[in-house]
Amino acid sequence: MACHDVNVYYGDFRAVTGVDLAFGHNEITALIGPSGCGKSTLLRSLNRMNDLVDGARVEGQVTFHDEDIYARGVDAIEVRRRIGMVFQKPNPFPKSIYDNVAYGPRVTKMRVSSMDDLVEEALTRAALWTEVKDKLKQSAFGLSGGQQQRLCIARTIAVKPDVILMDEPCSALDPIATTKIEDLMSELRDDYTIVIVTHNMQQAARIADRTAFFTALADETTGDRTGVLVEFDRTTKIFENPDDKRTEDYISGRFG
Repeated sequence: MACHDVNVYYGDFRAVTGVDLAFGHNEITALIGPSGCGKSTLLRSLNRMNDLVDGARVEGQVTFHDEDIYARGVDAIEVRRRIGMVFQKPNPFPKSIYDNVAYGPRVTKMRVSSMDDLVEEALTRAALWTEVKDKLKQSAFGLSGGQQQRLCIARTIAVKPDVILMDEPCSALDPIATTKIEDLMSELRDDYTIVIVTHNMQQAARIADRTAFFTALADETTGDRTGVLVEFDRTTKIFENPDDKRTEDYISGRFG
């Protein structure tokens, strides 16, 4: 999956400018940078989630298996199935634990030999099965925040995606729940490409294979602040020996 000179607009406002970025297969890529630099906006453009926002549009190309996901005739729903999204705040549906996981396969009419086996597999991959296997018919709202977020990950896994996008998935969680999610992401990397937006520098350093640092600059035409990619490299390089002083200043806490 890759971005090729991607610009993201909301109406006339250009929120992200000229991003060229390739995401490694079976790697975790962290998008970091100060608030307002376009990280989440770019993330949502990777599976056409921005299509759901009035006035949003993408220029340039976002390619997945070398196909432009914004090309005419591409099914946006299928794009979102293959490139799943986990949001900042856990958002289980007002359904049972079982029905939360089964929802996607049912709606997309996936052919499955056994829905029970699929639900168990997804919950197991999300490191949640042993905690919920005896209460699958109970409301998902009865789970803790960390469990709800792992349920949302299981719900994403259930539709068999290739890529998982995560928008600050641990920001609403306590340190113990955060550790479980980070351990889970490290395990899922074996089977999925993962892109995560995070404000937590330590989290990016712990789990990401590569890190992209964004900042916001004044647009030369309008004067509005627009997000730009400053630097992208192996995480160890970004954190230990960045090429751009802006990256060093952000990581060291001197701005942002």
